[in-house]
Amino acid sequence: MSLRAALSSALTLGLVAALGTGCVELAGSSAGAAGDAVPPAAVAGSALEALASVEVRGRAPRSGYERDLFGDGWVDTDRNGCDTRNDVLARDLTGETFQPGTRDCVVLTGTLADPYSGRTIAFRRGEGTSEAVQIDHVVALSDAWQKGAQRWDTARRTAFANDPLNLLAVDGPLNQGKGDGDAATWLPPNRSYRCAYVARQVAVKLTYGLWMTTAERAAASTVLGTCPDQPLPARDVSPAQQEPPSATPAAPAGPYADCAAVRAAGAAPIREGDPGWNAALDRDGDGVGCEG
Repeated sequence: MSLRAALSSALTLGLVAALGTGCVELAGSSAGAAGDAVPPAAVAGSALEALASVEVRGRAPRSGYERDLFGDGWVDTDRNGCDTRNDVLARDLTGETFQPGTRDCVVLTGTLADPYSGRTIAFRRGEGTSEAVQIDHVVALSDAWQKGAQRWDTARRTAFANDPLNLLAVDGPLNQGKGDGDAATWLPPNRSYRCAYVARQVAVKLTYGLWMTTAERAAASTVLGTCPDQPLPARDVSPAQQEPPSATPAAPAGPYADCAAVRAAGAAPIREGDPGWNAALDRDGDGVGCEG
């Protein structure tokens, strides 16, 4: 047998064997053609369905961001006598104990079933031990700043930073490693929790009118596509919790005619690139209009 014939025979036998094990698909077959994969249909009321309502825009500059712009640390926004950190610890830990004389407010010990790592973590309040469990802003404050929160007042940013919907008790080192990452740059190592995690991010961004970048939206869609019936999380608030701030007003159909219209829509100050931008609104040419 010639060398060419031998190679041809070997290739044919190899292809047949591979086809028999399902390892190779013929080019042009309906199963392997590019673009044939159909994403699962979103279930009504699911996070995947809600994702379609999140606005997609570019990331604004991080310049000007400071943690204090979102309030001075943990604030008792629900007026129950406990700061938000202790509220979340009491909600997310099991077997918790409290410091005497604090009316079951200051959490001393407890056990966390950490959603990010899947591990069980013992919490003990004190220097050098409290850091093992931290409170994560699911939508990071810096991420929010770059996707709409720059335009909020301090009261709204403080409410956002202390909203239980956006807070989880989690593994401290993982929280530090996350930084201000969004779904495109950071997901929990515990894969079984990713659907719930991304669904919570969608709920937060819809509640507060924050947007996503193209990459973030694609990453969220990929995760939720594996669980098309994943529901949005219910708001976890006490009866005294204030109603969440209203979402950012809907984008206008065209440019605003004047600053009176901008203020009436709650969009002042308006920046170049914002929906409804009109260069005539920027009298001093600094890229910001109706700031007076």
